Amino acid sequence: MGKWIEVEQDVQVYVEDIGQGEPVVFIHGWPLSNKSFEGQISALAENGYRYIGIDLRGLGKSDRPWSEYNYDMAASDVDKVVTELELTNFVLGGFSMGGPISIRYITNYGADKVKHLLLMGAAAPRFTQAEGFEFGMKPEEVDDIIANIEKDRPGFIEEFSGMFFAKDHSEPFMKWFQSLALESSAHGTIGYAKALRDEELRKETKALSLPVTLFHGAKDEICPVELSHWMNDTIANSTLVTFEESGHGMNVDEKDKFNEELLKLLK
Repeated sequence: MGKWIEVEQDVQVYVEDIGQGEPVVFIHGWPLSNKSFEGQISALAENGYRYIGIDLRGLGKSDRPWSEYNYDMAASDVDKVVTELELTNFVLGGFSMGGPISIRYITNYGADKVKHLLLMGAAAPRFTQAEGFEFGMKPEEVDDIIANIEKDRPGFIEEFSGMFFAKDHSEPFMKWFQSLALESSAHGTIGYAKALRDEELRKETKALSLPVTLFHGAKDEICPVELSHWMNDTIANSTLVTFEESGHGMNVDEKDKFNEELLKLLK
């Protein structure tokens, strides 16, 4: 069932709430929507779990105010959804940009309600290179992405989608996948790109004390698998599951394995 939840005056985010049982909250990546987890919904609902997918503000079906596209605001929106739905003892899953947003949620609002954190191809602890951190894109490469979005957003999305997967998928699927990104607002897409470029989470990632599982595609061209190796070496209570045949979109490239590992984690 889809619903809109007010997160501040005149701003609502869209939430899919499907199934019954232990809740699993999914935070999608940039610049997509919760529809990108379509291949996981039935697997969860059929096995007694409650899928909760949040469209981040500015993206998907959620409202798209002009400003405030950063991890703090996104984490606040997640907290408002968790509070409205009265969620406790849930698994929090963050994919790509949803990964650092999930970490920021725990930093700002605590882990009391979260039993397990799942980071999937996460853009964490940061998406871009910095002093003492050589992984990921260079900040100026993100500047180029922003310029390309401003010049020709559909053209950029087509190119970006081509980097997303390691396996070939049908033309209808790729068109559908691109439509998820194009459904989002241009200004929200750019605002989150700036957050990906600038946000820093190394200290708060090191401070994570709850159980953490890391899923990552070995052939990821967007968030290199070295990011998850860094986190696995840094987070005290973490486990890394590598998808050897997958790119960034491991939940599509190796859907069966992804769902098997997801259900194994939830048991």
